[in-house]
Amino acid sequence: MVLKTSRYITVLSTIFLFIFGTCASTLEAQIDTKSFGNFQAQDAGGLSSVVTVTAHFTMEQNGQPAQLSVTANIQPGWYIYSISQPPGGPVATKIKLKPSDSYKLLGPFQPDSPPDRKKAAVFDNLTVESHQRTITWTAPIEFKKGIAPATVHIDGELICQPCDPKNCLPPRPIDFVAELNATFGSGSFVIAENEQLKQTTFFGAIILAFVGGFILNLMPCVLPVIGLKLLSFIQQAGHSRSHAFILNVWYSAGLLSVFMLLATLAVGLGLGWGQLFQFQGFNITLACVVFVMALSFFGVWEIPIPGFAGSAGVGKLSEREGALGAFFKGILTTVLATPCSAPFLASALTWAVTQPPSAVYAIFFSAGLGMASPYLVIGAFPQLLDSIPKSGDWMETFKQIMGFILLGTTVFVLTFISPPLLVPTVGLLFGLWAACWWIGRVSPSAEPTVKIRAWVGAIAFSGLVWLITFIWLAPEMHDRFIRALGKFEKSETADHELPWVPFSKATLQKLKSEGKTILIDFSADWCMTCKTLEKLVLNTTEVKRKVTDNDVATLYADWTNDDPEVTEMLEALGSKQVPVLAIFSSGEPNRPIVIRGGYTQQSLLEALDQAGPSEARIEEESLDLPEP
Repeated sequence: MVLKTSRYITVLSTIFLFIFGTCASTLEAQIDTKSFGNFQAQDAGGLSSVVTVTAHFTMEQNGQPAQLSVTANIQPGWYIYSISQPPGGPVATKIKLKPSDSYKLLGPFQPDSPPDRKKAAVFDNLTVESHQRTITWTAPIEFKKGIAPATVHIDGELICQPCDPKNCLPPRPIDFVAELNATFGSGSFVIAENEQLKQTTFFGAIILAFVGGFILNLMPCVLPVIGLKLLSFIQQAGHSRSHAFILNVWYSAGLLSVFMLLATLAVGLGLGWGQLFQFQGFNITLACVVFVMALSFFGVWEIPIPGFAGSAGVGKLSEREGALGAFFKGILTTVLATPCSAPFLASALTWAVTQPPSAVYAIFFSAGLGMASPYLVIGAFPQLLDSIPKSGDWMETFKQIMGFILLGTTVFVLTFISPPLLVPTVGLLFGLWAACWWIGRVSPSAEPTVKIRAWVGAIAFSGLVWLITFIWLAPEMHDRFIRALGKFEKSETADHELPWVPFSKATLQKLKSEGKTILIDFSADWCMTCKTLEKLVLNTTEVKRKVTDNDVATLYADWTNDDPEVTEMLEALGSKQVPVLAIFSSGEPNRPIVIRGGYTQQSLLEALDQAGPSEARIEEESLDLPEP
């Protein structure tokens, strides 16, 4: 009985499975051909083959806000629904952006063409809106103040449901990353964000900034003022540990105050590292400050800052350094450091401009702390000063040597000044020399009223000299300079010098239209890092050979005096400081290779190889090929 029952169950199970399998096969066939069409063939990745999405954004121009554009390219025979599709019908297309502190949407996305509209019986005669072929949605956006648009990447997704006349695929998101489409002159180019910046974290940027700040102490711009700090170290050697530490804290505070000021200028005005040297008033003022410091070291006068190592006489030098003097030295050291861009610092600052203000301040503070770290360590462990010679007569000689070094620094700062203003600036320096001599003639033991009269007279005389040199002499020198330019003939360049042509919008567009590969050097006379790289890496025989072989056009973008076209181009390339190299390939003229900060000869040659030769050179090489 049990066996018979078991046999019946087996037979019934077989019949049931046969019927179920047949029905399932029929149902699967019906679903495949009527309900979901190509779902199985295209769902596993076919959605991207039916719809592809690209995106880009532009910068603010002529008072118009920046624009974010998202484009869907749809295969022929397919369509997607509009973002304004009324509810109750098919799935409306949606555009979602990932949250970011770098920008914000100012309005909704709008299509560049209206959707096709028709009544659909399947949706109770609801109006269905759809797009075919290509459709672009655009929305206005606004970048945070101080953010370089070229360093921003906008991540998002487009959610759509592709359909053909018979079938629909299930709705799925398609990711996109928008890149800057920088309009410059009559052309445009896309700047893909630097991969290194994408991978940089907040902690990593903090470390880069700290290391870059520490290296600033070794840059040639800072070395003249480091001598001032060496004098103070000698003074501290015989004093208590707490006194030495406090003075170094004051020095570091002055140093950090400049970094915080630079961070404020970056956040508020969008000024990059070293950009203060574009302002002629700043350069002239700095030259005057350094010059009168040198005069103090020669004993012409005494800087009225307690303990500043410029007082006349060895006895004065051995006195305790004052907190105000230490603070002022920290300020001067940092200001003179800004023409140099240390390794790692450029990467950290470039990353910072894409971040909110709090991160910008943190990066600048870390760089300042890195620069101040050697002095804080020496202040905390004054036994490190034991090897420094004690004060004595030799310090008078050393002080005067430092005076000559500061005079050399004055000449260095004068190289930043526009040629028509150079003679007026030298005239003002001579006027300040006379004013310092006037003050220095007054005995330290003189009555306060005598000292005040001397200061008032010296200031009045300096003001008179300024009026003569910059109100009367400066316009005359400007006219002479313009006349001299008309007679100027360019001298022949050295064998290793690249054939530089001044950068302009018109020149860039002309060379691009001619199919040239273009190398642009963004530099400034006040940027010592730029000049060092140009001397040792850029203008070299190997690079010139590569440039000549590939018929590369070379443009020099001079940012010394804040040329508006150079500034606009730098911002389009996502940079707030120099040096920067941009290489426009003849094959892909709208996707330049951008090198920020330092570079080696090898990396430059590899970038030129990647860009390839100009079109004319490619044609010449193809004509030289042997026939098959």
